Amino acid sequence: MIRKAELQELPLLYDIGKKARAYMVRTGNPTQWDAGYPDLYLREDIKKDHLYVLTDEKNCPHAFFAFILGEDPSYRVIDGEWLNEKPYGTIHRLASDGELKGAFGIVLEFCRKICPNIRADTHEMNRTMRHLLEKHGFTRCGYINLDKQEGDTLRVAYQLWGSFLGKE
Repeated sequence: MIRKAELQELPLLYDIGKKARAYMVRTGNPTQWDAGYPDLYLREDIKKDHLYVLTDEKNCPHAFFAFILGEDPSYRVIDGEWLNEKPYGTIHRLASDGELKGAFGIVLEFCRKICPNIRADTHEMNRTMRHLLEKHGFTRCGYINLDKQEGDTLRVAYQLWGSFLGKE
């Protein structure tokens, strides 16, 4: 089940983020999320009504993600080309504790019901996320730079538009 995240769940969400960061480091992607990411954004995502949790049958969160409708400033300039310029939603800060199989497919199905035109980005070294995006029908559109002043900001940009082609 997917539902809105709640402020009182922040300690549990921080733990999920910690597990996701450790997985990224173990799988060859040590620089995409520094020690403060995505924790620094979760409280604001909840306040803006952007943060969702994927729960088990006991309503316990095992994954979280931000789904934001509207223009993402980081996507204004792309080294490449978006599939279209229609209104879109963006999946950001997807993290899982690894306990629910097929989490990405469930998240994507939920988001597609809200907006069928979806964009996402990830680090070049995040092989797991790139695989999931491509497996579920996203098209690699090019590269974007995040709106940050320093650090590792180049990201691979993806878009999903049209029929759902992925397989679980």
